[in-house]
Amino acid sequence: MSSLIYFAIPAFLVTVLLEAFFVTKAQREGSPLVGYEVKDTFASLTMGVGNVVISAVTKLAWIPLWWVIYEHRLFELPVDTWWVFVLLFVAEDFCYYVFHRTSHEVRFFWAAHVNHHSSRRYNLSTALRQSWTGPIVGGIFWLPLLWLGFHPALVLMQQAISLLYQYWIHVEWLGKLGPFEWVFNTPSHHRVHHGSDPRYLDRNHGGILIVWDRLFGTFEEERETPTYGLTKNLASFHPVTIAFHEWAAIGRDLRDARSLREALGVVFGPPGWRADGTGETSAVMRAKLAAVSRQDSAPLQTG
Repeated sequence: MSSLIYFAIPAFLVTVLLEAFFVTKAQREGSPLVGYEVKDTFASLTMGVGNVVISAVTKLAWIPLWWVIYEHRLFELPVDTWWVFVLLFVAEDFCYYVFHRTSHEVRFFWAAHVNHHSSRRYNLSTALRQSWTGPIVGGIFWLPLLWLGFHPALVLMQQAISLLYQYWIHVEWLGKLGPFEWVFNTPSHHRVHHGSDPRYLDRNHGGILIVWDRLFGTFEEERETPTYGLTKNLASFHPVTIAFHEWAAIGRDLRDARSLREALGVVFGPPGWRADGTGETSAVMRAKLAAVSRQDSAPLQTG
């Protein structure tokens, strides 16, 4: 992990405390903000600390592979030229989009990412509710950058910049930001991403840029206030439960699988997939919502 993240940790803690103070004050004055809850915040901070430690270790494991790939790079890209930084900014953000979208659409990667969506609150502490297993399974998505010729140190730096950018968008009190939202990810866009409402499921996967979602059909505008959390929320604030509950669920489903096809579907199908077709995937839930909307908007038939 880039040292940028370590330097930012004090700022994370200070801003969480400041936001908690001002949001709580606003709630006492009648604000509808969801705000903070002590157990939820503690769980998020504990997940963040665990992620920092695990990321530091797993980066050491990934870096040798990164260097091997970099040694076989396609292009010789300088490390001190402005246009390389521009290219890397765009390329890394696209890799993040692919990683993030895959983390919602493939259950294996969802198991590593689901903890970030497990809070029913939406605040700066939620941004710190990071995965303990994501650093282990997610590194593969950035390998193409090394093969193209971007130096590993630059890739690590840009990953950290993207992560730092995404911190401030985890607030519910900041409204829409006009033309800025056409290109960049914002609190409004990311509130949609954290919504468990069928309309909002698996939408707005961008890191810094929102253009990938607009290009690939995964963009959704914020209309009503999202319902934060999961479609089936956890009853526990225990960090171990938060980190591993979906991995345990995959294990149980694998135990009950009746064929290789079903086992592969359990692991690599979308979250909610079931072999008998009764699963409630996000696509199924959105289709049901669309059917209801069409029915509600259909003209009345008179006899």
